[in-house]
Amino acid sequence: MFDLDKWQEIFATIRKNKLRTFLTGFSVAWGIFMLIILLGSGNGLQNGVEYQFKADATNTLWLHPGATTMAGQGMKPGRRITFTNEDYDFVKNNIPGVEEVSARFYIWQNRIISYKKNFGSFDLICVHPDMQAIEKIIIEDGRMLNQVDIQKFRKVAIIGLPVKDALFKNGENPLGEYIKVNGVPFQVVGVFSDRSDRDQQRIYLPISTTQMIFNGGNRINNLTITTNLSAKESEVLEQTIRTKMAKRHRFNSEDTGALYIGNTLREFKQFQNMFMGIKLFVAVIGIFTIIAGVVGVSNIMIIVVNERTKEIGIRKAIGATPWSVVFLIIFESVIITSFAGYIGLVSGIGLLELVNAFMPPSEFFRNPEVDFSIAVGATLVLVFAGVLAGLYPALRAASIRPVIALHDE
Repeated sequence: MFDLDKWQEIFATIRKNKLRTFLTGFSVAWGIFMLIILLGSGNGLQNGVEYQFKADATNTLWLHPGATTMAGQGMKPGRRITFTNEDYDFVKNNIPGVEEVSARFYIWQNRIISYKKNFGSFDLICVHPDMQAIEKIIIEDGRMLNQVDIQKFRKVAIIGLPVKDALFKNGENPLGEYIKVNGVPFQVVGVFSDRSDRDQQRIYLPISTTQMIFNGGNRINNLTITTNLSAKESEVLEQTIRTKMAKRHRFNSEDTGALYIGNTLREFKQFQNMFMGIKLFVAVIGIFTIIAGVVGVSNIMIIVVNERTKEIGIRKAIGATPWSVVFLIIFESVIITSFAGYIGLVSGIGLLELVNAFMPPSEFFRNPEVDFSIAVGATLVLVFAGVLAGLYPALRAASIRPVIALHDE
């Protein structure tokens, strides 16, 4: 039974050596504090990257035409590659593994949008209906563009919430109303939101309608597809697309300048692997820092045993068992280590909470927090470390012979 006398004895020893105990405990507290801060910061960066990816589908391939940089299929380098509606149909119908697909046609000039006396400049993105899944568009009111809009060249639009606020300032319901895009009226059929603030500053229009009205012909600027394949399988799909598009447009399939393919699934996996490596690196640093603190505690406990050699000899002479001596030293080590580590743990979590509370919202650094399981695990590590730190000094104390200890000066 660990009675009150032993508690008083332990705390008396700690009070007797305040500076030494403080410096020893500080090394443990600092190790835990830095481990929590590094892990929290790593999670903040990872959350920021994942937030950016998850604003759009993470299983997408983006196809952007460029200019040839090498000769291929009898054609000279320096030739511009242009995508058309036929490329959209080809990718949609002839390449296995493709789920959703949408072309994009951009209106770069004269992007002045008006409703009555209200005006604004917003991004005009002309797309197919599958863009809802690709961009993870959330329809707040009304509907998304549909295939009938494409087939019948309807002049309809869906607008982002900021666009609604800018053009319909008096709380008017925009559904059914007409906004003017470069002087051409388009009926608002939907209002959407997006996790990315930048993507909410958009107006989506049917690609077929805008090609006809704004002299786009059958040209498109790029293609976006989604797939349910794995990251490794998506790389095979990427190569299949490159080979088939090279044949269609007569360029060398090795010419990355002619066709750029962005694979977000591969990039997402690469970021995940990178952050796993960062977490492993941080964990190793934290473990070695804690080990350094444990060694410091162990050395202090050895000094304590040396200073109390005569006292330990008296204890054993009057009947104290070796186990009671071992338990006393180990428990003192556990108290120092656990208390100091807990201070470091609480300080680290507290600092992360302050940063999270007062840091402006950012798409690159979000929620720098540490999982509860990490905190519990760190606490258990501290207790175990305390046992290890006191084990050798305790065994040394237990091995002291009373006769020799009583002659110690």
